[in-house]
Amino acid sequence: MPRKNPFTRLLSTLGLTLLSLAAIAADSPVNLQIPVLTGVPQLADFNGMQPVTELARQLVKVDDLVQRLPTNGAAASQGTEVYLGYDSKTLYAFFLAFDTNPELIRANMSSRENIAGDDSVELTIDTFNDQRSAYSFVVTPLGIQLDARWTEGASNRAGLDTTWEAVWDSDGELTDQGYIVRISIPMAGLRFPGDVEQLWRIQVGRKIPRLSEEVYWPAYSLELEGRLNQTAMLTGIRGVEPGSNMMFIPYVFSRGSDVLNRQAAGGPDFRSATEATLGLDSKFVFNDSWVLDLTLNPDFSQVESDEPQVTVNERFEVQFPERRPFFVENADFFATDSNLVFTRRIIDPEGGLRFTGRSNGWGFGSIVMNDVAAGKNRAANDPLKDEAAMITVLRGFRDLSGQNRVGVLFTDRQLGDGFNRVLSADGRFKLTPNWVTNIQLIGTDTEPTAGGASFTGAQRNIRLDRTGRTFNTHIHYVGTNDGFRSQLGFQNRYFRTDTYGVHGNAQLTFFPQDSSMISWSPRIGGAQLQDRSGQRLFDEFSPSLSWAFATSTYTAGISRFTEVLRPQDFRGLRATTSYDYDFWNIGYSNNMLSSLTLDIAYRNGTALNLVPAAGSMPEVADTDRTDITVLWRPLSQLRVNTTYLNTSLDSQRGVKAFSNEILRSTWNYQFNKEMSVRFISQYDNTEAGPATSLPTRENLNFDLLLRYVLNPWSAFFVGYNSNSSNFDLVDTEDGGRELLISDSLRQDGEQFFAKFSFMWQR
Repeated sequence: MPRKNPFTRLLSTLGLTLLSLAAIAADSPVNLQIPVLTGVPQLADFNGMQPVTELARQLVKVDDLVQRLPTNGAAASQGTEVYLGYDSKTLYAFFLAFDTNPELIRANMSSRENIAGDDSVELTIDTFNDQRSAYSFVVTPLGIQLDARWTEGASNRAGLDTTWEAVWDSDGELTDQGYIVRISIPMAGLRFPGDVEQLWRIQVGRKIPRLSEEVYWPAYSLELEGRLNQTAMLTGIRGVEPGSNMMFIPYVFSRGSDVLNRQAAGGPDFRSATEATLGLDSKFVFNDSWVLDLTLNPDFSQVESDEPQVTVNERFEVQFPERRPFFVENADFFATDSNLVFTRRIIDPEGGLRFTGRSNGWGFGSIVMNDVAAGKNRAANDPLKDEAAMITVLRGFRDLSGQNRVGVLFTDRQLGDGFNRVLSADGRFKLTPNWVTNIQLIGTDTEPTAGGASFTGAQRNIRLDRTGRTFNTHIHYVGTNDGFRSQLGFQNRYFRTDTYGVHGNAQLTFFPQDSSMISWSPRIGGAQLQDRSGQRLFDEFSPSLSWAFATSTYTAGISRFTEVLRPQDFRGLRATTSYDYDFWNIGYSNNMLSSLTLDIAYRNGTALNLVPAAGSMPEVADTDRTDITVLWRPLSQLRVNTTYLNTSLDSQRGVKAFSNEILRSTWNYQFNKEMSVRFISQYDNTEAGPATSLPTRENLNFDLLLRYVLNPWSAFFVGYNSNSSNFDLVDTEDGGRELLISDSLRQDGEQFFAKFSFMWQR
């Protein structure tokens, strides 16, 4: 009997659903006409914090910025004037940020994008006037840049995505009245329609950390859902051309290493190696807004390790963000509410291409590449040894009026005769100015690589969100059957196979008058999951309360859980077992001092021990956890960011399970905008007790990196890395070697590396 293919039924079901929903028209925005300039304006044209030259007076002025925080709709506490203009090659913005206490402005010499805690101004432009995505350019008083893409919606790429990189210019200087910033954005670095006259959307903003103040023009109100629907229409841009036709970024990477090889013949031993790698990323632009990216031997090395996360005693996979350049640009094209394209699943490609673009309300994206990691480290007699997985991702969408969108996504990962194919249809619909719904239906078809029966699966994903000043809520239903597989995706607890349920939260926010307190917010979160037989799997009830002041925030809450493990969830478990556990938590953050930012969180109660001693079953245990993050700026050019995580688990009989400590400290000294030196130390120690099967593990890592960065694509790095762990090598009687756990640390690897990349474009 042929297998049932879910794809046809999936598309027809979604089509009927979409036709039943009406589009909501957007409100008429404010209009701003931008002038064409006769010269190239500079900071000197605004000496004395005012336009002093004829060229400066050609720019159009915006000055009535409005608070979003702390008091939605109130006038800004500090004056800001923004001057805008353009020529055939460049878009210009000048910010005159006045301050009644200029000595309190927070401005530090930092590396690009490490501007947390500093004053800043922001220019956001939606060049396609589609209210779905936009470019954001942020600059500090010293001219340090941060760029990002803003994406509306509910996907994992929604909001401000700082992984997007662009080449643009900025200056800044402090004055006795505040500070002034210049932003110059090459038209060649943007994507926009090839029309003779452009119709864009624009928003300008400013942040003042010491006051926790954010101001925008036009008003970016908490009362409404969405951001780009609250922007102004920008008119007057004519005769400009987007994007370079071609861009090439060659790179060379060399490394010398001495690393412990645990698989060496005769037993573990050290292996020294040197390597030199050449690669190329290239970009070709067609019809102004369609981009083809090609990569050969891509540069997928990361010069900075991931931020620490607790992974001990976690039942579900922990997600680390994507940093690799090839996957970053236009990543929002492939993002849906159910994360079906998690590109860190693609580990070691030899080459690939990506084609993305949009025109007349239609968008399309594709990725085609291989992954040789799939065939590595396999036995010599394995037919898949050294075979590469072939990966294809296709995405298409149609923008409707009122920020509504419908789309289709297809992914295919093939290895040998096996494959995993996923087809998704999704829609985002703005029901009112505050309510938005997302609907996604997914079908999967899987042929196991190792043989065996093939199977199909489906997932239904419906969410409803309200955004407003006083009342916010999120209600989310996800139903996934037991045949569902997404090998290129990332599926958390609520999306996992053979679960059906609802999770969500509701929050009220109150703004007291004539009080030092800005707001206080009660919140309730909860979840309920069951399998297809109706067996309850997970319940959560989590009320909390938060208080916000000008430079500090306090939170407190409790969480109660019921979790059910079935025999298939834990090896050796003979019967379905229910566990009840709970904890209370408190949090505090403070940025009152310009040189110090502090975040502390603590929780105490019980948790489920998922790593019990061998032969034992999971049990409820006592736990506590402390998270501390400190950002210290002892000098304007020195930034010290330290994170400390401490988690412990003990049986309720008083027997220790484990304690896990992670301490990471990053020291960055910035000589100037281009050159810096960075040192990272990270210590990770898991101390195991009788109530766990975990081994005692200790690790110490050092990273030293000298950087010279002209722009995100043209840079030179020289670095050293050293790693030590608790092991020892001993000789065996048969002449081999054996690796044993030790009480002391021993170096198990070190490497020197250099990397150079350079961007050429025309």
